[in-house]
Amino acid sequence: MSQSPPPESDTRRETRVPEPARRGMRPPARPSIERSAGGVVVRRIGGQVHALLIRDPYDNWGLPKGHLEEGEGAREAAVREVGEETGLERVSVGAELGSIDWYFRHQGRVIHKFCTFFLMSSPLGEVCPARDEGITRCTWVLLDEAVDRISYDNAREILQRAIELVRGHGVGGPP
Repeated sequence: MSQSPPPESDTRRETRVPEPARRGMRPPARPSIERSAGGVVVRRIGGQVHALLIRDPYDNWGLPKGHLEEGEGAREAAVREVGEETGLERVSVGAELGSIDWYFRHQGRVIHKFCTFFLMSSPLGEVCPARDEGITRCTWVLLDEAVDRISYDNAREILQRAIELVRGHGVGGPP
């Protein structure tokens, strides 16, 4: 039975992988899926809204985030991870901002990570980077400056969504 070719608009390419037994190769590895959660934490300082950025182990500016523990939901994990990475003990959680994903290698495995972010606020409390997790700095940055400083394009998109929500609800915004 013959199959019809894909429509002209279909740009996918089919790649044929040789059978491992015939070629002496291992089958291609499927990525492991990992889930994380984090937050865009905002605070009003001197009458202006700032976002909290962290400097990660790769010396890049990003948003606080981390893995979900067993039985934990994304919202709970986001609060826990923000606290662990920044030292903030009290945050209020607002709207879900969406998810980003990326691939990376760790100990020879390919990982496909999905991370859900929430808008958060923290009116009080000192930040303290979790150096044991490779966080070297935590700093409050004006919203517009945060967009320019953040190192990762996909995290920048999440930050842009947070800014739209904050501005749509007035200075200080939700939560």
